Amino acid sequence: MSLDYGIAPTGYRLPDATRLGRVRLQISDLDRSTDYYESVIGLRVLERGADFATLAPHGSDHVIVELREKKGVRAVGRRGNIGLYHFAILLPDRAALGRFIKHLKSIGAYAGMSDHSVSEAVYLTDPDGLGIEVYADRPRSSWKTEDRQLAMTTDPLDVQNLVAAAGNEPWSGMPSGTVLGHVHLYVQALEDAERFYHSAVGFDKVVWSYPGALFMSAGGYHHHLGTNTWAASAPVSTDDDARLLEWEIVVPTQHDVDEAAAAIGDAGFDTRRDGNDVAVRDPWGTQLRLVAA
Repeated sequence: MSLDYGIAPTGYRLPDATRLGRVRLQISDLDRSTDYYESVIGLRVLERGADFATLAPHGSDHVIVELREKKGVRAVGRRGNIGLYHFAILLPDRAALGRFIKHLKSIGAYAGMSDHSVSEAVYLTDPDGLGIEVYADRPRSSWKTEDRQLAMTTDPLDVQNLVAAAGNEPWSGMPSGTVLGHVHLYVQALEDAERFYHSAVGFDKVVWSYPGALFMSAGGYHHHLGTNTWAASAPVSTDDDARLLEWEIVVPTQHDVDEAAAAIGDAGFDTRRDGNDVAVRDPWGTQLRLVAA
C-alpha cells in the first residue's frame, strides 16, 4: 500500500493485511482475573486449565486474552514497569463502546476516557495493575494528517454522545467482531524501539512527534503498536511481576512469517522457531510471536 502519510522501513515491510492476535498475560490469581475479564470487560472463557484461561468475545472463538497464573507475582504499581503500558481491545463500532460505558457505570467501575481523533477510548486497570484500553475507531476517511503524520490527540471524550449512540440495546458482553486492536509498551529509548519494531520487524512509523512516544502500524492503520518513554526510569518487568508475557503479530501466510523472521535475524536479533511460529524478544525482553493467519 502506498500512503500519503507515514514512513515505511527501508528494508522488510509487514504486509498490509497484518493484524494482531492475542496477548498473553502473567497474573497472580486466575479466579480473580477471569472474574474481572468476564464481569467487567465482558469477554467469555473459552478454555480453562489449572493455571491458564483463554478469553474471547461473545459469538466468536477468536481469542483476545490468554491468562497465565503465577502465584506471588507483584502487581504493577502506579509508576508502571518497562513492558506493557496497555493492550487495546477494539470494538466493531461506537454504539458498542457506548453500551460498554453504560455497563461500566451500572457496575460502578472507574475508567479514564479520551478522544484521540482517530478513535474514542476508555481506559481501565485489571486486578494486577495491567492497563487495558477499550476503544472504537472513527472511519479512516475522517482521519487527518499533518506533515506526513496522522493527527492523533488526547482530548476529552464526549460521553453523552457515545451513550446516545448506544440506543436502548443492553450490554451483553464484548460482541462478535471485537479484536485486539493494538499494544502499547513502555520502553527506555524510542531510538531502540524504532530500530527493533520499525527497521527490523517492519512496521511503518505513523506518528513520531507526539511527546515521548512513537506509533507504528501496517497497512495504514493508526497504530498496531505504541511505544513511549513516559516511565523510562522504571524497572524492566521480570518473571516476578504481573506483566505482558507475549503478543502476537498475525501475517497472511507462512511465507510472510519466514520473510519477517529472516529480516529480524538479519538485523541482529535472535529469533526462535516454535513449530511454524517465530518468537523474538524486543530490547527490553517483551516477546512477540509471528504467526500465519
